[in-house]
Amino acid sequence: MPKIKTRRAAAKRFVPTGSGEFKRAKAFKSHILEKKSPARKRNLRKATLVSKADYKRVTKCLPYA
Repeated sequence: MPKIKTRRAAAKRFVPTGSGEFKRAKAFKSHILEKKSPARKRNLRKATLVSKADYKRVTKCLPYA
């Protein structure tokens, strides 16, 4: 989980879903793309959900949670 210094920074990075979870961008998306397979790059373009271990920390950071 990235270091987040302000609530506004958290609001930009995490989007709530209808089921109460949070979507986030995947890490290392653009780092050295030529060494990754096309399937791996395609997977990195998609958003993923915040893990259950980080859920409580994300809700503390968000201004609207």
